Amino acid sequence: MADQYTEQRKLKVKELREKGMNPYPNGITPSHTAAKLHELYDSKTREDFEANKTGDHSVAGRIMAIRLFGKAGFIKIQDRTGPMQIFVEKASLSEADYEHFKNFMEVGDICWFSGYVFRTKTNELTIHATTLKLVTKAVNLLPEKWHGLTDVEQRYRQRYVDLIVNPKVRETFIKRSQIVRSIRDFFVAREFLEVETPMMHQIPGGATAKPFVTHHNTLDMDLYLRVAPELYLKRLVVGGIERVFEINRNFRNEGISIQHNPEFTMLEFYMAYATYEDLIKLTEELLGSVAKTVCGSAKVMYQETELNFEAPFARYTMKESLLKVGNVPPEVLTDRNAAVKFAESHGVKLKKADEGMGPIMEEIFEMVVEKKLIQPTFITEYPTEISPLSRRNEKNPDVVDRFELFCFGREIANAFSELNDPEDQAGRFKAQAALKAKGDDEAMYYDEDYINALEYGMPPTAGEGIGIDRLVMLLTDSPSIRDVILFPQLRKL
Repeated sequence: MADQYTEQRKLKVKELREKGMNPYPNGITPSHTAAKLHELYDSKTREDFEANKTGDHSVAGRIMAIRLFGKAGFIKIQDRTGPMQIFVEKASLSEADYEHFKNFMEVGDICWFSGYVFRTKTNELTIHATTLKLVTKAVNLLPEKWHGLTDVEQRYRQRYVDLIVNPKVRETFIKRSQIVRSIRDFFVAREFLEVETPMMHQIPGGATAKPFVTHHNTLDMDLYLRVAPELYLKRLVVGGIERVFEINRNFRNEGISIQHNPEFTMLEFYMAYATYEDLIKLTEELLGSVAKTVCGSAKVMYQETELNFEAPFARYTMKESLLKVGNVPPEVLTDRNAAVKFAESHGVKLKKADEGMGPIMEEIFEMVVEKKLIQPTFITEYPTEISPLSRRNEKNPDVVDRFELFCFGREIANAFSELNDPEDQAGRFKAQAALKAKGDDEAMYYDEDYINALEYGMPPTAGEGIGIDRLVMLLTDSPSIRDVILFPQLRKL
């Protein structure tokens, strides 16, 4: 049916050209958007329009529906701001325009209409068309039904159609833009400088993740797509840019799920003369501000659960969360054999037989605690061995001054007081390099230039990364990360 429909429309394109008419004309500009017309005239009654007829107003948009009755009809169009109704009748159009409408304008086409504004008997604001033009002839059939699980992947693959027929999808991406703008405004107002750092790295760093590899022909060298901008941003702090942020695309050659996409958007920011404790307060302020700005309230509904971004958020150390939230027996936190037995009994598969307590605690946390953290919750005091870029706690060197923020069972942010001791950092890099030599694809490389930068002196600094996609999911009630990325990565058909 769709193929037959497309062929019929292609014949109409051919017919238009044979008549000397361009089915894809240029230089057509509407005087108003649908939203502007509603802004101007929503307060006027039918009687107001009858007493004082408006002048010509033109709009352009895609035809979403046509209802004909005799020699007249109503057309629903949609522009970037929303829907508008058009009334078309033979008596108000030139013969050529009416024939053009009757023979060539169909649902899906982009058209321009000019006329005066009035209200129908059902009180709907409408343009009474006196002239019209076909702007773009669509040859593919718009779907009548574009909802339901069977169409989800097709919606992602053909996002352009999804945006045409699903207003809620458009609203999601409009809100995403508002969220990013709100974040940017928040940091600029606090004297942070927005920067851009390289997306191709000679040495991947800033996160324990498996990178994508590419090759530069002229330089004849392999490069890695950015897994994080962290080490470049901290180089800038060394250089005297004491408050810096970047809203950036990262790439990680890892799994795909409702929470993970191979390329994703992160906010990373660094603040000199601050600690992770300062960033806890700043994060509460940021997320509360963004929620209020974009959603109108610090309380938002997500998947039928109310999430409250009003400060203060809940807070546990990792050990406290294991004991109080995960109900883990105390001996699991101190005895490796007990930890391994507990992990395996809960389906945790240890990555390596010689893993230390830190990685085991992390895996147990991910299995039994993370999913229970529904309201925004900070987890602090992570083991040093799983935090290669974080500053050791001065009272307990086995943990670092770090937090992660969780909400609705998923990580939203990761932050710490930065390690600015070049000797300590070099030792952590060497430990990571040893893990990589043993086959750990996610372990970091030794970055000699970054050590050199630290040797020039980096002031005490705190830094944080926030997952923009996951935050947008929460603030738009979107169940999957694919719902908030315009063109998510999918398998080949």
